[in-house]
Amino acid sequence: MSVLVTDQGFGPAPVTNAVALADIATHKGEVDLLQTDPPEALLPYFKDLTLIRVAFPAFSDGRAFTIGHRLRALGYKGHLRAVGPVIADQYPMARRTGFDDVEIPDDLAARQPEAQWKFRADWKAHDYQARLRA
Repeated sequence: MSVLVTDQGFGPAPVTNAVALADIATHKGEVDLLQTDPPEALLPYFKDLTLIRVAFPAFSDGRAFTIGHRLRALGYKGHLRAVGPVIADQYPMARRTGFDDVEIPDDLAARQPEAQWKFRADWKAHDYQARLRA
């Protein structure tokens, strides 16, 4: 099981029917990307995709942040979810790079309770640029 983290806090992660990039031709609106997959490969499918889940294999691997940013820069307007061991301190970066929410494993949710994530939910006000403008 896993936990879905949004700006409002924790919730159960919904079941998805996402397919891997290699199976994109059979997708039903949802696809899973690895942090090594080229986001440009999804361009022909953008209008049909409702959810892109991008894998974070480890909290120390930030390549998925770049994937999220590139998908938004390419024009993807649908739902974008980070999946994996993203830690609470990384939540603001995930939101700033275009992710709508984060799906984390249950054991991580137990180690980093909802209060830690909700503390970072006001991600727009806690970036260094906002502090410099103040």
